[in-house]
Amino acid sequence: MSLLNIVRFPSPFLRQPTQEVKAVDKEIRTLVEDMMETMCDVNGAGLAAIQVGSLHRIFIIEAVAAGGERTDQPLVFINPVIHEVSPDSDVRDEGCLSFPGVFISVKRALKAKVSALDIDGKPFTVDAEDFFARAIQHEHDHLINKLLYDHAGPIKKQMIKRKLDKMTDEEAMEILRQYGE
Repeated sequence: MSLLNIVRFPSPFLRQPTQEVKAVDKEIRTLVEDMMETMCDVNGAGLAAIQVGSLHRIFIIEAVAAGGERTDQPLVFINPVIHEVSPDSDVRDEGCLSFPGVFISVKRALKAKVSALDIDGKPFTVDAEDFFARAIQHEHDHLINKLLYDHAGPIKKQMIKRKLDKMTDEEAMEILRQYGE
C-alpha cells in the first residue's frame, strides 16, 4: 500500500467526469487499499477516488463515520447510486480533504439509501442516517463533480480560492493531519 497525493482545489481535475468501474479487479483493489491508507493518514471521514487522481466511481467512508467500530475497515462504495434521500434535512459544517482548513455549512438530507458494489464486487444496499448519510452524500457529490465550494456564497468562494491558492502542499498536509475532514 502507498499514500496517494490528495488533489486540492482549485485543480480542474476535480471537475472531470468520473467513470463506472467495469470490473473489481486487482487494480481497483489496490486503488482502494491506497485510498484507505491515505484517508487514515489524514484522519478523513471519507474519500472519493477523484480526490486522489483516479476517475473511477469509487468512494470510501471511515468505519466509525459509518456506525462501525474503530477496528473495522472503511466501507467501500463502487459505482454507487443514491436511490432516495429523506425530505428531512439539517445544516452542518462540512470539511473536505480537497479543501484543507475550510469548513462550509451545507444542507443535507438526514437519511439516504444507496446501492453499490463492495470490494469483492458484490452488490449491497445501505440505509444511512445522520452523519453516515451526510458522508455518503458528500462523497457522492465528488463523483458528480459537485464540490464543497459549490455550497458557498460568492464572498466565501473568493475567500476560499485566495486561501487555497496561497497554500503550499506542505501546509495543506499539515492542516489535514492535524484536523482531518
